[in-house]
Amino acid sequence: MSKSKIYSPEELNSFSKETLVAVILSMQDQLSQLNANMERLIEQIADASNKRYGRSSEKLDVIAGQLELELIFNEAEALTETLYVVEPAEEDVIQVSRRKRKGKREEDLKDLPIEVIPHTLSDEKLQELFGPDGWKRLPDEVYKRVRVQPAVYTVEEHQVAVYAGKDNQTIVKADRPKDLLRNSILTPTLAASIMNAKYVNGLPLYRISQEFLRNDIHISKQVMANWMIQCADRYLGILYDYLHKELFPCAAGRRNSGHGIEGWASRKQQELYVDLPHWEDLQRYAHRPV
Repeated sequence: MSKSKIYSPEELNSFSKETLVAVILSMQDQLSQLNANMERLIEQIADASNKRYGRSSEKLDVIAGQLELELIFNEAEALTETLYVVEPAEEDVIQVSRRKRKGKREEDLKDLPIEVIPHTLSDEKLQELFGPDGWKRLPDEVYKRVRVQPAVYTVEEHQVAVYAGKDNQTIVKADRPKDLLRNSILTPTLAASIMNAKYVNGLPLYRISQEFLRNDIHISKQVMANWMIQCADRYLGILYDYLHKELFPCAAGRRNSGHGIEGWASRKQQELYVDLPHWEDLQRYAHRPV
């Protein structure tokens, strides 16, 4: 770096006006450059101090659209760790009093089965409190609570009786219920629970398998996938084919004909109690055999 020349007072007095202006402009450029270098140096010092004394650099930044584990387990501490929280000023809040509608709880619980649990005092306790025949029973105080019973898994062991004739080789077995799938532990209730978890609640088969495992039931996701495919092909496929057969002409008539066919299609739709699919959706499956 070249060293700037330092002028003496005698030299400055001997300069012309144009020379003095040039010297001042040069000094302004140097001062501006010095200020810029100073700002960059301050930023580098602050960055170095933050890397050495600040929070660990191994901690990942927040990824947009994802939750931090810190926010899941310690949300209150995480949100106030590096934040100065200003307490809000006290304000007069007007409480709006809303009367609870009478009978709402009874209406909410009307479709649930009721188990009556009596709570009474023994005759000995009543005699101790009131004396012999010194009391009468008033109407009971009734309150309701909702109890949840977790899922219960039971192994059904079917024992089919087998009979053989003494005078011939005839063998007869007792009647037994039909199985959903041959030589499978699948029952209608188990299939319904898997379908509800998978297609209603949107749980992956792996999570359903883990939930079964927590109840000591070992069913892999591959086995459940095979069950769902076979049940859909054997049982739900029949319903699909029937709806396809009945509804496809309705949509075709509604598309190509007039209001008369459309009215018939509407009546057919109400008869089947299903939503009439769009023509484009049915046309996509037009070549499926019925």
